[in-house]
Amino acid sequence: MSCCNVSNTPAQAHDLTKRVNAEDKRLINCKAVDVNQLMPLKYKWAWEHYLNANKNHWLPSEVPMQKDIELWKSNKLTDDERHVIMRNLGFFSTAESLVGNNIVLAIFKHVTNPECRQYLLRQAFEEAIHTHTFHYICESLGLDEREVFNMYHEVNSISEKDQFEMKLTSEILDSNFSTDTVEGVQQFLKNLLAFYVIMEGIFFYSGFVMMLSFQRQNRMTGIAEQFQYIMRDETIHMNFGVDLINGIKEENPEAWTPAFQAELQQMIEQAVELEIAYAQDCLPRGILGLNAGLFREYVQHIADRRLERIGMGARYGSRNPFPWMSEAIDLGKEKNFFETRVTEYQSGSLTW
Repeated sequence: MSCCNVSNTPAQAHDLTKRVNAEDKRLINCKAVDVNQLMPLKYKWAWEHYLNANKNHWLPSEVPMQKDIELWKSNKLTDDERHVIMRNLGFFSTAESLVGNNIVLAIFKHVTNPECRQYLLRQAFEEAIHTHTFHYICESLGLDEREVFNMYHEVNSISEKDQFEMKLTSEILDSNFSTDTVEGVQQFLKNLLAFYVIMEGIFFYSGFVMMLSFQRQNRMTGIAEQFQYIMRDETIHMNFGVDLINGIKEENPEAWTPAFQAELQQMIEQAVELEIAYAQDCLPRGILGLNAGLFREYVQHIADRRLERIGMGARYGSRNPFPWMSEAIDLGKEKNFFETRVTEYQSGSLTW
């Protein structure tokens, strides 16, 4: 019997929660089952993502920044290189908070599967670590923290991306919102797509390319190392989000209509254009072997990969102009996928 078809009277709820069957633990709309009862697992993929995340624990304060400080204070970085670094610090510093707020205030409330909630708690903690990272970088380099953390208000290419995401969170936060209807399920799926597929799967990856390009020249290695760790975390976040979206699709096939898929594709196409505008703002002139034209190809390439992961066809057919990033993006294993020095981090420490 589906848990969603059972009347949720106190007596019935009490009887059902005495012995929860795994098949009853739906991802959303499972009101009659105790969401606190973790076992037996229904979605082992959610538990695996949780375990993998625990293996990847790290803190920014464990990463030495002395070489970055010396380089930043020297005259060995061009104005364009400093501009790229500042723009990425400005975007990521607030974007990570937006993702964390969306998890805690929007997603967690409506996901009724306990193993997924267990992972969401871990992810929310990681978002806090990522936000901490940008404070640590600003503090280390002696940057104006207000300037960096306020760019989402003052820099159009950043503000437009953040506004795109926040609109979808605000709709989920409406006190009248629920996933009890097909339209509610679709709105919830739009939120998940916006944050897991677009924010963490598209918007973040341009910044990863830019910052890891410094590392390839053995410069700003402390910041790049922290971006590596964030990228590793984001790989798991995105994989979890894709599995969650696909699971909700499977449990609610009536919501996954051709018209709705067309709407999602339009969202992704809009996001691609926002990201291309961001790359143009970061790279008004070519540096580090990068230019805005290459990022048009790259963003379209990764957008195709994300569309395919949620069962929709590729839209652009663009090549990957940064083949050195392919291993990091495509490799399923959550460690040892960087071409440079790799950190294995386990049990709260960094071990080289």
